[in-house]
Amino acid sequence: MRSDRFLLACNRKPVDATPIWIMRQAGRYLKEYRDIREEFDFLTLCKTPEAAARVTLLPIEKFDLDAAILFADIMLPLEGMGIDFDIVESVGPVIEKPVRTLADLRRLRVGHPEESVPYVLETVRLARQRLAGRVPLIGFAGAPFTLASYIIEGKPSKEFILTKRLMLTEPITWHALMELLTETVSEYLKAQIKAGAQAVQLFDSWVGALAPKDYSEFVLPYTKRIFSVLKECNVPRIHFGVITASLLEQIKETGADVIGVDWRIPLDQAWNVIGYDKSIQGNLDPVVLFASHDVVQNHVEEILRQANNRPGHIFNLGHGIMPDTPPENVAFLIDLVHRLSANERAKA
Repeated sequence: MRSDRFLLACNRKPVDATPIWIMRQAGRYLKEYRDIREEFDFLTLCKTPEAAARVTLLPIEKFDLDAAILFADIMLPLEGMGIDFDIVESVGPVIEKPVRTLADLRRLRVGHPEESVPYVLETVRLARQRLAGRVPLIGFAGAPFTLASYIIEGKPSKEFILTKRLMLTEPITWHALMELLTETVSEYLKAQIKAGAQAVQLFDSWVGALAPKDYSEFVLPYTKRIFSVLKECNVPRIHFGVITASLLEQIKETGADVIGVDWRIPLDQAWNVIGYDKSIQGNLDPVVLFASHDVVQNHVEEILRQANNRPGHIFNLGHGIMPDTPPENVAFLIDLVHRLSANERAKA
């Protein structure tokens, strides 16, 4: 069942045990990844399909996970739009020429993935080939709002003042930028699916910075359009955001098949809001993995109790795994989720 659990759960079908994968599961908490990073800087690694495919498979070879996720970065398709950026250690994405006016927009274009990110598509093909059906491969992209926040701010932000100011005071500029990003992201995800991705996740990591009214007016129409375009591809579509408890009423309208939630809302409350006609992904606080096995088990048991054996639960963290997380706790978590959920199904 390992090869089937994740996709079955995305489609709300019965499974023998709750599937689990972990955001940033191929990352710095793994010594094997750190060793590879000794050979490559981050962007070079992303742009080297042989190495990026190897990183994609690292956690699958080490742990009993139920899905692999493409090793890449959400910023990559921006180069095809005419936006130069760098990934600065301990800072994140940095854009030398932010986009803040209609004049700035004139230098941008829709990015076409076969031309601008062929290395990502080759990584998908290589990873899918090497997985050999063991588990499905998830592709991903950054959502228009999250990408716009980097493009406008020029670097990571906590308050998103420049982003929200442009959105609220220059709506023509905002909507023009979102149109470009929506078409670019749609084409990017379609190309990943064509190359072999069996599910896709749209990361709207920073959309929790918005009020529900502003989300509905300035973001939701574009997210809906992306998921609508992807519907014809017939793969599960996942929406993920952080601090989105106040937005779930709107997010359930995006058209996503699976909605990821973080630990700031109990899983059962979130599922009540989004509706049981959708699958749900989450929602362990990543910091729990620094605690004792007893504490980890207590949190896992509570999340599984809230899921209540309903079809459609995919276990994950509420955000990406942290760099100093003990790998032995990751192995314990994965085994625990499988074992406890299988036992509960056997009793039912």
